[in-house]
Amino acid sequence: MRHLPRRRRGRALNTFSIAPSMRRSLDYHGASTGGRMKGRGPRGFKQVAGCLMALLPALAMAGEPAMKTRTASAEFDRLFVLAQTELEQDKVDAITDWSFNDQKPFPCVCFETGEKWHYVWTRDLSYAADLALAKLDPERTKTSLRFKLGAVRTPGVQGDQSKWKLVAQDTGSGGSWPVSTDRVVWFLAARHLLGDPVFRKEVEQALFMTLSQDDTFAFDPEVGLYRGETSFLDWREQNYPAWTAKDTTFIAESFALSTNVLHYEALRLAERLNRENGDTDKDNAGFYAAKADALRDAINRRFWNESRGMYMSYIGPAWAPVPVESYDLLGTSLVITSGVAPADRAQRALANYPVAEYGSPVIWPQQPATPIYHNRAMWPFVSEYALRAARATKNAERIAFEIRSLMRGTAKAGSNMENYELTTQAVHFEDGKLSGPVVNSPRQLWSVAGYLDMVMRGVFGVEDDGAVTPMLPTQLVPELFGDGDTIALDLGERRVVLRKPKSLGSAGLLVAGTQRTEGRETIVDLVPQDASVQGLRRNGAQFAPPQPEPPKPVRDGEAWRIAMAAGTILYSEGKRIERVDADREVEVRMTGTSQCFSATNVADEIESLPSRTTCVGPELHAERASPRVWHWMAPNDGRYRVSFRYRNANGPINTGITAGVMRLGLMCDKKLGPWPQFATIVMPHNEAETDSTSGTFEAKAGANCTFALNRGTNMSDLDHFAHYTGGKGGASGPLNEADIGTLTIVPLP
Repeated sequence: MRHLPRRRRGRALNTFSIAPSMRRSLDYHGASTGGRMKGRGPRGFKQVAGCLMALLPALAMAGEPAMKTRTASAEFDRLFVLAQTELEQDKVDAITDWSFNDQKPFPCVCFETGEKWHYVWTRDLSYAADLALAKLDPERTKTSLRFKLGAVRTPGVQGDQSKWKLVAQDTGSGGSWPVSTDRVVWFLAARHLLGDPVFRKEVEQALFMTLSQDDTFAFDPEVGLYRGETSFLDWREQNYPAWTAKDTTFIAESFALSTNVLHYEALRLAERLNRENGDTDKDNAGFYAAKADALRDAINRRFWNESRGMYMSYIGPAWAPVPVESYDLLGTSLVITSGVAPADRAQRALANYPVAEYGSPVIWPQQPATPIYHNRAMWPFVSEYALRAARATKNAERIAFEIRSLMRGTAKAGSNMENYELTTQAVHFEDGKLSGPVVNSPRQLWSVAGYLDMVMRGVFGVEDDGAVTPMLPTQLVPELFGDGDTIALDLGERRVVLRKPKSLGSAGLLVAGTQRTEGRETIVDLVPQDASVQGLRRNGAQFAPPQPEPPKPVRDGEAWRIAMAAGTILYSEGKRIERVDADREVEVRMTGTSQCFSATNVADEIESLPSRTTCVGPELHAERASPRVWHWMAPNDGRYRVSFRYRNANGPINTGITAGVMRLGLMCDKKLGPWPQFATIVMPHNEAETDSTSGTFEAKAGANCTFALNRGTNMSDLDHFAHYTGGKGGASGPLNEADIGTLTIVPLP
């Protein structure tokens, strides 16, 4: 997770900027930020007379840009140059961060994250590399990716592969991994750079070790998914229930769409590499293929909301997998571009994801009483993934919408900003305590990469393998072609020319017809193609209602009575029990086992995020025999859930690398099978005593069981963090500890 820098470096001399007075007067395609200028309509790229002509020629390039476009739109051509300018400014020879190396520069021929962020983060770098960096500067991309690998420095944690490196999960919620588990995005970038045999070997080793570690500590075999926080959406209360601001256990044992799709992509890469290596004896390729297939099926089974025709952003923990009325654009786009979503669901999911006037929100619905950052915001790099998803589903309206949104935001701000307020596309919007975006930065790396990808792939159709497959909405033809017959993209070593057909007819898209290569020039004759009409849902700025208080069950004979307010929904064990339209009590029969209740509010047919969960019923405790060993006798045959009371004060709730990660082993004298049972127990940072994540097990009546809690591994074990000086577990040495209290066991239905 990022933190505001303590000291900002001055802007580089060749940084393009717009004076505040000019920004205020800029009106771009009807999206005015105030002032005297008037736009020329909400559609198209028609030149705003004198405005961008006055602003964009000020670009100070060290020389000619490496790539150019030739279109009828001066803005389009100039903004492509701006993106290249800012990419050059993001190339550095040293990086710094407030929490590393005592804020001293660390040599690295890398990409830095943006004007405000002079460091390399796994997530930002990897998405940017997948979008454009890997093909535009492969060597610097490989150097940057290597920086995010680390070998295990703690003796005995990794066994014979102690020198093999894993991908680092950066500092984050509850002390980082495995509260957050989206570090596998690294492989989304690395897959483009396998032509280098040395780097390929590094990728293979990192892939094997990282997947193995995640399978042990983050995968839930009962649910069939990997646990952990939503990718990129890593500021808890922005898209998770407000109460997670001070307690991240829910996040640690919940399941996120985006993070699981990233694991799917990593598994497919492992399958591919094994097949290419000719590994047939052990059939490792088949092993990874089977895991990927099973994960794909679990994603479609667990996250799809048929009533919305969309994929939910996350669901609750295994013991109460409540569906959550929260959707995110990155997860939606990735589930489409990865091929996880079947074709019909892919089309529905993107068509049903709402937009606002000037762009697509990164989450929907918006959350009340929450500052603008991920909430009430659009992020250009996510919009570019949405553009990729729109191409995959041939959604002409969405393709045009995302291209216009990316152009408009960059032109208004004069830079490829990290994010914008949703309803105005402003870089800052005043709304009292909710003003924002709270954090923002010019020339943000993944925004720059997203813009470059929009031009090269989104408009000209240049794919990663060099194929040219344009999918251009006909509504953009007047702005891009004007009175001409061609537009061109000059990549330096190659030039791509798109030829307009004589007649557009009523087609929604122009796609590649015949194409030929003459020297370095590829000429593509565009042909009309019908596209399904998918109008955009315009309620992207709609709010969800606030979250209710947790249910308070009261025993009444053999039932639980729960007072519910009008407009609420009651859930038990993750399943909807009842919707309450008037204030009244709901009666739920007692089962004699643990029963867990949560609630949501409903307004305008949108549910709030869930309340905290309240569990009632029998609660058992094991006898502590030593600091890490407990004994217990099972009263009945059945399934049980085990967790610990604990306190982990080794770092703040929002950052660090010292989440407590333990491996719980269970042996009973009346065995259900020949093997012991195991569960991962995570104890995120929390200065107050709270509950750990939980595991499940089975036992026979009268069985004498022994629980042993052993040290697992966390990010402090990686030598990548030997230079971490912003908290415990870094330069001071690995740390994976917590103050452990009562072991609690509850019988499950």
